[in-house]
Amino acid sequence: MFKPAGLHAEDRLNRNPENLRSMAAMLVAVATFSVRDTIMKLLAAHYPPIQVAALRSLVPLPLVFAWVAWRGALRSVLQVNWPVHLLRAALGIAMLSLFAFGLKDRPGQAPGLASAYTILFIGPILITALSVVMLKERVSPQRWMAVAIGMAGVLVVLRPDGNGFLTIGSIAILATAVCYAVSAISARMLARTDRIEHMMFWLMILMAIGATSLAAPGWVAIDPAHALLLCGLAIGGFFGQMALNEAFARGEAALVAPLQYSALAWAVAIDWILWQTLPDGTTLIGAAIIIGSGVYILYQEKDRVAAGHP
Repeated sequence: MFKPAGLHAEDRLNRNPENLRSMAAMLVAVATFSVRDTIMKLLAAHYPPIQVAALRSLVPLPLVFAWVAWRGALRSVLQVNWPVHLLRAALGIAMLSLFAFGLKDRPGQAPGLASAYTILFIGPILITALSVVMLKERVSPQRWMAVAIGMAGVLVVLRPDGNGFLTIGSIAILATAVCYAVSAISARMLARTDRIEHMMFWLMILMAIGATSLAAPGWVAIDPAHALLLCGLAIGGFFGQMALNEAFARGEAALVAPLQYSALAWAVAIDWILWQTLPDGTTLIGAAIIIGSGVYILYQEKDRVAAGHP
């Protein structure tokens, strides 16, 4: 019997058994990052956003040092593309600060975790658009249409009509997504010349130095009661990143990447358990539009690579 050229998900799982392991790793990464982001939201209620960004970079450093040393990458740690590393660090500081600010508790101004994640889902769509400018990649008309639909989904979530969700917090989360997209493109540029160990090492080191320097004038003393949260922040950030690396190192992106949208389920559950809030119907409709366009772009990318297109 004739089979179409494209493989279904089940066929690809049978062809590459490691896809199942990679998909599991992505689900672990998403769950871990959801816990980490919840901790950032909790800390943002007690500390300035830039200090939360500094803490997010500082607390995992011992784990990062140990991992880079174990990988044997310390000897060549200075042989890197410094300009792009500095750019990524600046974007990382801005991204974490804006995210913490966006989630900071302000009546009527701060989106819930589920709504924030919905806005952040525009990130992969922005990456497609920015790849044209920064990487000189070609984008098909179908992918441009998906980008436009994804942007429309963000407008549905934000509801810029004066009565909806267009608040200072949601704008900060949208700016976070922009920083994430530019940072992801920068990482793709770095991957051409630098080891992944060096990319992670210098991102954390430079972000820790930069964010701590900016936070120092208004530094708030750490409450010992928050020690457990800081431990969770360190472990969640580090092992979440390891799981993410594992997911993309072995599996097919078209199968693995869409699982990042499972973050919405975690966010809805966390919002309900900790804050007894749920996203409204309009937010869920916007999420469906954004997720649909993002998944379409991912599958278009898979087909483009399989066909050997640049």
